[in-house]
Amino acid sequence: MVHYFATKSACQDDLYLQDTYLTDVATTVAATGRDDTGTTWIALRHNIFHPQGGGQPADRGWLVGCEVLPVRHAATGLVVLHAWEGTGLDALTEGAAVHASVDPGARNLHAALHTAGHLVEAAGRTEGWTLAGNNHFPGQARIEFTAREIDTDLVDGEAREQAADRLRGFVDRAIAADVLVTADYDDEGRRIVRLGDLHAAPCGGTHVRSLADLAQVTISAVKQKKGRVRVSYTASHRPAQ
Repeated sequence: MVHYFATKSACQDDLYLQDTYLTDVATTVAATGRDDTGTTWIALRHNIFHPQGGGQPADRGWLVGCEVLPVRHAATGLVVLHAWEGTGLDALTEGAAVHASVDPGARNLHAALHTAGHLVEAAGRTEGWTLAGNNHFPGQARIEFTAREIDTDLVDGEAREQAADRLRGFVDRAIAADVLVTADYDDEGRRIVRLGDLHAAPCGGTHVRSLADLAQVTISAVKQKKGRVRVSYTASHRPAQ
């Protein structure tokens, strides 16, 4: 699945969808349970954790001092937390007051990579390419497109580099213009992330506030194989001012 959007639950507010930069919260336990292996999971009333999905890795964070991994619970649609090690969450019960935090450095990097991925996709559309897949993981970031028949010439190295230069120009101009990044919901309840007028897509990821928050966005390679164009890229978040 290329894009995804988070389901809404009456007992959980996904705050990470509302504010990328909220990485610390005092809240309560909304639900508890055990998975098929007997491991305890915890769902928070106010959830700041992004689970892995949509090509974006999961947040790294802590709950009551215990390092946790957030995942999307298939049966309920909730984002639930598992302890990385031991049984640090076993004593928590529904309604308990807790403190949760997310690693801000990892959060900012993931947001920058995901936003840059949307920007690369927008650039690829100007080449007449159609999104086919994505990966926003650090060190693996890439956008894959279905190429037009005319783009079979991308097997030529010079043609690929020329295409890469056009993509780089598009990306650099958009960042220089400091295009705003916003999100809203359509009539079907899908969360739509928008890069100004450049791009819009259903997405449940975290994103920067504007493209000027992106730093070191580099398109490192454009490759064509078996009817697909793969654009590899890197990005980071601008240091806090």
